[in-house]
Amino acid sequence: MKGGPARRAFLAVMATMLLLAGCARHGDVVAKAREQDKDRLDFAQIRAIAEEGFIYGLPIVMNYAVVYEYSIDRNSGQYKAPFNQLCNDSQVLTYKDTAVVTPNSDTPYSFLSMDLRAEPMVLSVPAVPGKRYYSVQLVDGNTFNFGYVGSRTTGTEAGDYMVIGPDYTGEVPPGIKSVFRSSTQFAIAIFRTQLLSATDMANVKKVQSGYKARPLSAYLKKQPPAAPSAIAFPKIDKELVKLEFFEYLDFALAFAPAGPEEAAIREKLARIGVGPGKTFNFKDLSLAHKAEILLGMQAGSAKVDQAVATVGKDINGWRVASAFGDRSFYNGDWLLRAAAAKAGIYGNDAVEAVYPMTKTLADGELLDGSKHDYAITFPAGQYPPVNAFWSLTMYDGKTQLLIKNPINRYLINAPMVPQMHKNPDGSLTLYIQNKAPGKDKAANWLPAPDGPIYLVLRLYWPRTEAPSVLPPGQGSWQPPVIQKTR
Repeated sequence: MKGGPARRAFLAVMATMLLLAGCARHGDVVAKAREQDKDRLDFAQIRAIAEEGFIYGLPIVMNYAVVYEYSIDRNSGQYKAPFNQLCNDSQVLTYKDTAVVTPNSDTPYSFLSMDLRAEPMVLSVPAVPGKRYYSVQLVDGNTFNFGYVGSRTTGTEAGDYMVIGPDYTGEVPPGIKSVFRSSTQFAIAIFRTQLLSATDMANVKKVQSGYKARPLSAYLKKQPPAAPSAIAFPKIDKELVKLEFFEYLDFALAFAPAGPEEAAIREKLARIGVGPGKTFNFKDLSLAHKAEILLGMQAGSAKVDQAVATVGKDINGWRVASAFGDRSFYNGDWLLRAAAAKAGIYGNDAVEAVYPMTKTLADGELLDGSKHDYAITFPAGQYPPVNAFWSLTMYDGKTQLLIKNPINRYLINAPMVPQMHKNPDGSLTLYIQNKAPGKDKAANWLPAPDGPIYLVLRLYWPRTEAPSVLPPGQGSWQPPVIQKTR
């Protein structure tokens, strides 16, 4: 949603004029909520609630959009599998994958959307060889990371793990190693399995074949409980969400019991007719109320963009932050949660992965492949310090998606380093540019878009001993400066 001060002033004037003229419409839930509100919200308060509600709800709506494409709309072009059915992608993501911003192209994904209303899900993993990193990240509808299985947390042995909904009080059968509780009735599991080389995919598939996802009744070989009621999932796309954002938030909150830190924002949203049991419909609002809702969303969006640009600490032009975690990590900091989702939804806790990211040089100049060439040099023996592996991924600076390029290379990672050309002093220089460099540099080329650039370093399972990137923004290891070479 774009618009400068003049447009905002116009909308504000229009809202005031319509208020004076009287503009209530049948079905205007904001008007009804105002009538029932003992303090009678004024227009500025409506706008403020819409702003705060947008920030609070952005990750929730973004998550719903992903789940809709992956598990509900079979014609989305991004569809994976229905709820409670695991889908293995036996390939890394490419520019054709557009459902999730800043996707990882290091680890073929396995994806599971879970409907936990009727019963828990049991996730099973095989024994995974120690040299191959893998993780199962559990994310609920609030985009809280509520649990992990994998190399760092549970080791290399096979095991069965149970995921339960917010209200589950039933049995935990023998053989279950751990139980993870989602704060929402719907949740997802993101399996990442490291690809060690271009010829390693058959081995990845073998690991993926050992991943299992079963309802608890199937795991126990018992009669399943009654199926939960059918849901009319609302269609969502980038255009619909511009005006119907609060309809989607309204819908998602029905499956997300409020935590203690959510009481205040939920109460405010209810004052404009948004929340469980509500039926917010933007089209039914008066023009005045539409204007205030849009102005609030616009202001909220601007705050999120600003937070993305400033979260964490600036180190050599890179933003290094700890922006992902569980409910207690955020503790009601909805702006941090929104910035994290906008920067790259479904990021890991810092102990699992740290993501230095940048769109600029150290002096603040925007990276642009249509204007300049760049280089990044890792001094000898000073690669990102990790227990698993590191990578540098290139994205389009506008969309934050992978870009089509002539060599189908979206990243450079640790397993590729032995095949790359080293400098005489043992350092490694990576060439970041739109056009192919000379033959002597081709092995180290990371193709850039013909326009704005967005770079993300990924440090999987970062080391805790020095040198370390932990704690993010304060660690002894720092990402190298990006140099402009042309």
